Amino acid sequence: MQAYWTLMRRELAGFFCSMTGYVVIAAVTFLVGLIFSASLNQFGSDPFPMPVTELLLSTFWFWIVLPLVVPAITMRLFAQEKFSGTFETLMTTPISDVQVVAAKFSAAMVFYMIMWLPLLPCLFIVRHFTNQPGTLDAGTIAGMYLGLFLVGGLLISLGCFASALTRSQVTAAIITLVFGVGLLLLGYLVDPVPSHDWKSQMLSGTPHQA
Repeated sequence: MQAYWTLMRRELAGFFCSMTGYVVIAAVTFLVGLIFSASLNQFGSDPFPMPVTELLLSTFWFWIVLPLVVPAITMRLFAQEKFSGTFETLMTTPISDVQVVAAKFSAAMVFYMIMWLPLLPCLFIVRHFTNQPGTLDAGTIAGMYLGLFLVGGLLISLGCFASALTRSQVTAAIITLVFGVGLLLLGYLVDPVPSHDWKSQMLSGTPHQA
């Protein structure tokens, strides 16, 4: 277990001891703030028809940020180790493959959740200046961050897989981007597909008419 924590701290230091981590956090903060402001400007001074978090999460541009940012987090996890030749040295140490993968994935997830912390001030600013009840509460914020955690876990696991396939960080980033955009488009393509009410027909005993 000590090896897991040591490797996890090493990966986190790789994010925060270089400019890459701060650039990613700044870029996400800017993009999300821009999308958040644009979403609020749609209603002006009118009451919101939904909670602020739902208003933000229902926009397509918010979700496009994820597949664009996750490759920047995961592309270096395994690819950089293989390119620099330190991966073979790492695997000869008394640490299992599971610990290596878990430590790198955990470090990426911790950085990913820290990346979303600047969104909290935006939400509390809206809560401070609005008088509409139910606009924002602790349960809503917790649900939003749980959703971001779960979606991020899926994308980061795909990013770790892509980074383990190649020695090139650029190639790993492109593969992760393709995976993320593909999942995003599949989610939006589900809505226009007409659903067949075969369950109601079976319950009512009415045969399907060809």
